[in-house]
Amino acid sequence: MTTTIRDIRPEDEAAWRVLWQGYTTFYGSDIPEQVTRHTWQRALDPAAPFGIRLAVFNEQVAGFSLYVLHEGSWVTTPVCYLEDLFVDPAVRGHGLGRALIEDLIHLAEQNNWSRLYWHTREGNPARALYDKFTQADDYVRYRLAIGTNT
Repeated sequence: MTTTIRDIRPEDEAAWRVLWQGYTTFYGSDIPEQVTRHTWQRALDPAAPFGIRLAVFNEQVAGFSLYVLHEGSWVTTPVCYLEDLFVDPAVRGHGLGRALIEDLIHLAEQNNWSRLYWHTREGNPARALYDKFTQADDYVRYRLAIGTNT
């Protein structure tokens, strides 16, 4: 059993969409097709501060991380926000989630990013994995939806 983490390729779209649907279903979200299409297109754009990394397990796309790079007012190098992470439930327990996070840590070190952070729901079972990397902090998130695409 082998796992490889890599950037997406145009031919990965169908496999990613299956995982994306599993992810949005897990969070009870219904993402419009135009947003999904735009997300995929941005991730393929090398100029965009946005990327998708795939976990390929036994030659099958089985997980992804979706990240956004942004500036920060307390640092001089980019900050990486791990916005989404998902592993196919059929292959959980094989270290793919860990590999996806370790991959972003490696990219952060390689590219001189200052920080990697993410959010999750309090009851998410993946917190057992996340706690192995770092403990949750005491910040509270506020979300204000603006416009029709939020």
